[in-house]
Amino acid sequence: MPSSKSSQSSFGRFADPAVLMRIRSLELRVKAVMEGFFNGLHRSPFHGFSVEFSEYRQYTDGDDPRYLDWKVAARSDRYYIKLFEDETNLRCNLLVDNSRSMSFGSLDYTKADYAKTLAACLAWALTQQRDAAGLVVFDEDVEDIIPARFRHGQLRQILMALEKAEQGSSTDLTKPLDRVAGQVRKRGLVVLISDLLAPIEGLDRNLGYLAAAGHELVVFQVLDPQELNFEFDSPALFQDLETGNEVYVDPSSARKSYQDRLQKHLEQVQTTCEKLGAIYELCSTDRPLEVALSEFMLRRQRMKAGASRVPQRRSPAGRTA
Repeated sequence: MPSSKSSQSSFGRFADPAVLMRIRSLELRVKAVMEGFFNGLHRSPFHGFSVEFSEYRQYTDGDDPRYLDWKVAARSDRYYIKLFEDETNLRCNLLVDNSRSMSFGSLDYTKADYAKTLAACLAWALTQQRDAAGLVVFDEDVEDIIPARFRHGQLRQILMALEKAEQGSSTDLTKPLDRVAGQVRKRGLVVLISDLLAPIEGLDRNLGYLAAAGHELVVFQVLDPQELNFEFDSPALFQDLETGNEVYVDPSSARKSYQDRLQKHLEQVQTTCEKLGAIYELCSTDRPLEVALSEFMLRRQRMKAGASRVPQRRSPAGRTA
């Protein structure tokens, strides 16, 4: 089981999420996170890593230098050609859970605050790379949807939607995933940000539809440190934020059972993601956002590099299968 205390000590050089969350403007908060993220690339374990959301290929002699991506070159000292926008630019849909369970927070902010900031940071990075970002805010139904586009004002629209989103009701992953599967025809990146504190029987099926359609999948499971460690000291009345049900719990006697059940749930989520080829990241809300972003992007880069080394099968007719 992750330990928030040990994790926090190893994140000393990154911005404390509690400090960032005091910035009321989501736009200013995102700028603070991303400035720290880019500045930290050269002094962190991720040294030499560059943000590469869009499709690139390495520059070779004879390529037209007009198509060099100088922003990537400045950050990484490597030269890449950015492929033509209409053919290869990434389209990303960010699915953000806004159900009542996301309103829990043992810190000065909630899981919803963390999830919205993480989604906003990803939207900002996508926009900087001239990729198309879209947003789906959901609880038991889809609350708001912004189709993935790259255009002037798109990022501001996404940030406004995240800021204005009012706390929803219970969680239902089926409807938002079905909505995306039905509307998004072009292959792209689908990022699910949720605590996933709901029955996951349908997660395999619904994510499976998206994987079968060729989408790249990423799942951020956002949990509060108390949900992970259950370090409550005194017996108390606990309330389910989504159903309203209350139960009296003595933490000393319930802790082992709770942690065993949570661990089993986390393993089921991770197994489902691995089976579908999805990137899975467990994020405690005391974890610096720069770390969550860096580790995700590094894993995605490695996954794409690994996929490019897999030899393609050829059909009897000689075409790539």
